[in-house]
Amino acid sequence: MSQDALVVFTPSGRRGRFPLGTPVLQAARALGVDIDSVCGGRGLCGRCQVVVAEGDFPKHGVHSCQEHLSEHSETEHAWEKENGSLKSGRRLSCSTQVLGDVVIDVPPESQVHRQIVRKRAEVLDLELDPIVRLHYVEVQEPDLHFPASDLRRLKDALDFDWRLTGLEADIRVIQELQGALRRGEWKVTVAVYDNARIVAVWPGFQEKVYGMAVDVGSTTIAAHLCDLQTGKVVASAGRMNPQIRFGEDLMSRVSYVMMNPGGDTEMTAVVREALNELTLDLAEEAGVGVTEIVEAVFVANPIMHHLLFGINPVELGGAPFALATDEPVAGLWATEIDLRIHPNARIYALPCIAGHVGADTAGVILSETPYYNEEVTLLVDVGTNAEIVLGNRLRLLAASSPTGPAFEGAQISCGQRAAPGAIERVRIDPKTLEPRFKVIGCELWSDEPGFAEETASTGITGICGSGIIEVIAEMYLSGVINQDGLINGSLEQSSPRIQANGRTFAYTLVSAGDRILQITQNDVRAIQLAKAALYAGVRLLMDKLGVDRVDRIGLAGAFGSHIDVTYAMILGLIPDCPLERVGSIGNAAGTGARIALLSRSRRAEIEDAVRKVEKIETAVEPSFQQYFVDAMAIPHKHDPFPNLRETVTLPEPVISEDSGARTRGRRMRSAR
Repeated sequence: MSQDALVVFTPSGRRGRFPLGTPVLQAARALGVDIDSVCGGRGLCGRCQVVVAEGDFPKHGVHSCQEHLSEHSETEHAWEKENGSLKSGRRLSCSTQVLGDVVIDVPPESQVHRQIVRKRAEVLDLELDPIVRLHYVEVQEPDLHFPASDLRRLKDALDFDWRLTGLEADIRVIQELQGALRRGEWKVTVAVYDNARIVAVWPGFQEKVYGMAVDVGSTTIAAHLCDLQTGKVVASAGRMNPQIRFGEDLMSRVSYVMMNPGGDTEMTAVVREALNELTLDLAEEAGVGVTEIVEAVFVANPIMHHLLFGINPVELGGAPFALATDEPVAGLWATEIDLRIHPNARIYALPCIAGHVGADTAGVILSETPYYNEEVTLLVDVGTNAEIVLGNRLRLLAASSPTGPAFEGAQISCGQRAAPGAIERVRIDPKTLEPRFKVIGCELWSDEPGFAEETASTGITGICGSGIIEVIAEMYLSGVINQDGLINGSLEQSSPRIQANGRTFAYTLVSAGDRILQITQNDVRAIQLAKAALYAGVRLLMDKLGVDRVDRIGLAGAFGSHIDVTYAMILGLIPDCPLERVGSIGNAAGTGARIALLSRSRRAEIEDAVRKVEKIETAVEPSFQQYFVDAMAIPHKHDPFPNLRETVTLPEPVISEDSGARTRGRRMRSAR
């Protein structure tokens, strides 16, 4: 056997010859192979595990076997005693020496820049590369003969063990450094931010640190706690945004600030306190201390963004809707926003795009990456304002459209937010006009045995956004309303469900004892106005992009997660598209925040992408009004919806002037 051994690493394919007795981890570092290690090769963290490939490898000219590595060391035995046996064939690369030619496989979980595979295949895998990393070092004790400060000796140790040079340190680190070194008997774990700044020091070996990804919505705040070493979500929690008491929608909160000096300070204080309560929930669920959370990443709409960071939002309340900043918020101390996590933790917020297109939309873009694709993608986040993104790798446009709160149940006579007892699904028999429905909290339809018993505790309290979409679409399919949204009053003679309501008519959805839920003509109009605003915004962006179709539609947020896309298209809420290419993308804004938390390269990516997004202000576009008028019809006055018609037979147009005229619409071909 020669004095040098050939070591081949897979999957990278990197190879080199090393003297016998060289530790595998040392060989890997010499070749630039991606192997994780927090403890610096001291056998404490167990992250540097590798697998010996057994057999002949003609491609490499190597016969590889276990005997070409040193026997299990005392360090490995000590680690196994503390953490359990290593999996068969695995070794700690830091304490295993090369004794002959060998092929070493580095499993994904041992790679620093490991891939986190997302569930949705159309989204690129995420390379784990958090901006905060842990490094364990042993620091030389002070010596009268070699005077140097504790900080200098710590930096020297980080340079020697980890090749980290030119590091800076916050004063808060220096304040805690001497105590940490002495409690740890000169062994400490250091958190380094962006390979440039020491942000935390713990005595001894600190194996894990965590980060928060937070979506600050106008109604709810949702957060995920992630292990920065593995990318795993270890806890999730949500809370209502307490700013609701100052106004349910964004503009009413801006109005509150305008009418009440200091109102912005009040709203900033309550949202920050809610974040601290949410942080405690996350830490308790994960069984960790809040001081182990060293970073937080935020997404939010522009008004929530400004209030979170203590910026008065009044300029966003009127034209030209000027943002205070369209750059990312980076490098803040957590204490600067009163967030009670590690006192030296860092804060990052994705950039806002325009006055009503915020960092939450940037999060959606980062999650869905339309800027990589050839297909024309439409991304819609429906709320009081609908944020719309359209485009592909060549060009990306964004706008907001004032849909109002109708889709959230407001402005609807029996509308409510999604909660137990709210109607979420509706079907109407085309012959009898009798409805059946499902409510949140019960799996049964209203015409199934046991429904009354199952819903006795909650009752039937109203109708939420998804139910509103379906009931209006079903009323159209069954001929209760025509394409102009007019309720057919002549049906009063044949169905008790159609009743006079002043000068117009209403459709009775529920009539049980004292509880009557009706869809009035005003309700239909409110939904038409909301859906027309959204559709007009989309058509405007399609016009600007120069396309007459979209290839894929992603519906973001809680609303997008619960609506039936077929009914959304019947109503004319979204443009025509193959139905199998339309779907929910969940809380894509929160997913974008999590991506930014776990990958510093993706932060740079979204910052670059946002700078290239073209912002379209719908209010000043002369064609918007005509698009809006045409979109008031169901599903649309002119657009033919060929893909939708392959699944649904839509009613023939009915002349609006004659409210008694009625054409019975055929039903969905698909099973109900």
